[in-house]
Amino acid sequence: MEERIESWKPHLLGFILPIVTIAGLLQGGWWSASGIIWGLVIGPILDLLSPEGMPSRKSETSSMPWNILLFGHSIAAVSALSALMYRAQLDGFIDTTIVGAISVGLVSGISAIINAHEQGHRRKGSMIWRMGRLNLLWVMYMHFTTEHNHGHHRNYATELDPASSPKGRGLWTQIIKTIPLQFIAAWKTHSNKGRKGMKNPILHGLMIQISFVIGLYYGLGLDAVLAFLLSATVAIILLEFVNYLQHYGLRAVVGEKQTVAHSWESRKLWSRWTLLELPLHPAHHLKASDPMWNLRAQEGSPQLPFGYYVCFWLAVIPPLWKTVMDKRVP
Repeated sequence: MEERIESWKPHLLGFILPIVTIAGLLQGGWWSASGIIWGLVIGPILDLLSPEGMPSRKSETSSMPWNILLFGHSIAAVSALSALMYRAQLDGFIDTTIVGAISVGLVSGISAIINAHEQGHRRKGSMIWRMGRLNLLWVMYMHFTTEHNHGHHRNYATELDPASSPKGRGLWTQIIKTIPLQFIAAWKTHSNKGRKGMKNPILHGLMIQISFVIGLYYGLGLDAVLAFLLSATVAIILLEFVNYLQHYGLRAVVGEKQTVAHSWESRKLWSRWTLLELPLHPAHHLKASDPMWNLRAQEGSPQLPFGYYVCFWLAVIPPLWKTVMDKRVP
């Protein structure tokens, strides 16, 4: 496969989902399901038809347009959540609001969490890093940056990493196990550095999140809170699906040096362009500080059979996922 010079402009396709979702929520009724239709029906079809591509270098030398993309996704996440709160107040927590919350959860899973993943690898305390912290507040997952940066990147593909699933474990079992274990691991990361008890930043983040929900309740009411929590739950499930997908069955012994063989890669253009280059995951683990526009396809990395959108539908049906993937695990 030939390498190709790529621009930042195809990544604008990632804004179709939040635009469709916001428009659907403002229209109301079953239009609130627009994000679901685009993200989980049309998206997989486009992903299946999408060619593969290996970026050799980006056509722009400036990081500015790429950082503007990240800021744009942050704005999209807040805007979609605001549209959901508007709809919940008008209609209450009814069936059309529920599908709207799921639609916003899909937006948050990309524009908030995947975006926060990229932002969280920037210089701590910088404006873009702080925006990543806000993005994690919108999905009630503020411990993610700590566990991802200090736990996952050190232990991925080993039994010490709760985000790396062994071969044979289904997605739903993995989600039930990994969510509490990642929170505990993030807590221990700070505790082991001497920030124990009330000084632990994970506790601070938890208190901020609880305060946000309480403020939402007194400001907008129970219907808004329920819609918000449902959207956050969907976003978290999407994040843990991504973790599951990226390392399923690829194991390293504790202490062994991890290589590009310990992360799944996908070169599908639709997945790459709409998910902030997340599918080029082996390159991310080679050097976590590299921004998304510097990531390259890695020879020797195991390849997913499909892009992320198609793999989602395989993973939610564990027997189907195992039938397709277990024979591919080295």
